[in-house]
Amino acid sequence: MGAMPSRCLYLLCLFTCKLSPEVAAEVQESSDGPGAREPVRLTDVQAAMEFVAAAEVVVIGFFQDLEVPAVSLFHSVVKNFQDVSFGISTASEVLAHYSVTGNTISLFRLVDNKQLDLKSEDIESMDATKLSHFIQSNNLHLVTEYNPMAVIGLFNSMIPIHLLLMMNKASPEYEASLHRYKEAAKLFQGKILFILVDTGVKQNGKVISFFKLKKSQLPALAIYQTLDDVWDTLPITEVSIEHVQNFCDGFLKGKRLRENHESEEKTSKMEL
Repeated sequence: MGAMPSRCLYLLCLFTCKLSPEVAAEVQESSDGPGAREPVRLTDVQAAMEFVAAAEVVVIGFFQDLEVPAVSLFHSVVKNFQDVSFGISTASEVLAHYSVTGNTISLFRLVDNKQLDLKSEDIESMDATKLSHFIQSNNLHLVTEYNPMAVIGLFNSMIPIHLLLMMNKASPEYEASLHRYKEAAKLFQGKILFILVDTGVKQNGKVISFFKLKKSQLPALAIYQTLDDVWDTLPITEVSIEHVQNFCDGFLKGKRLRENHESEEKTSKMEL
């Protein structure tokens, strides 16, 4: 079994994959956005808990009052993230419930049940670009699309096993496949991070080559353990919940399809 340096994979993509002009503009220009959005006012603990539980990624601004400069900074980035739910609260009981003692902006993730806090001292040195970068880089969902910004959050996650679906988003089967992939992700929540790699993006070819896959083998699943760099791949003709579940269960139990395949190849060559 060959080992793949997953940390190097992350860093390679961080430094070689540039943000598209569209993504860069979204992160840098808080004045541009697809329409006005306002954070939801959370006035009590129950409302806050329900709000956090209702979405995959939630960002809440916890402020002692609404006159502090951080509030306008918080409002300025809301419209840039359509897949993130934003809330705001000044209720002392809500701040206490989330162990917040000062002005804090917190990001909550369902995928690994994590709360990431920006404290007052962090916020004071931030502008809209830096705050957007913090949100974008930690914006992990049940299925996270692979890109240079998401790499940071994936690298910092406490979940050490990552599953990648490598598939072209332009494929007619993409939408149905993604739906089944998301359903499978729910079965391994907190155990495995599910990632989508769009094979139609040229820069993502580096990721595909790391797993020694050919274009003719796509779509495919690739899974790896970041702690010891153990990995495996499974070319597939159809993305099904059963295929994904069996592949993940097998990996968790120590089964490696790639080892079997390599063993068969060696045996075949010896026979020839």
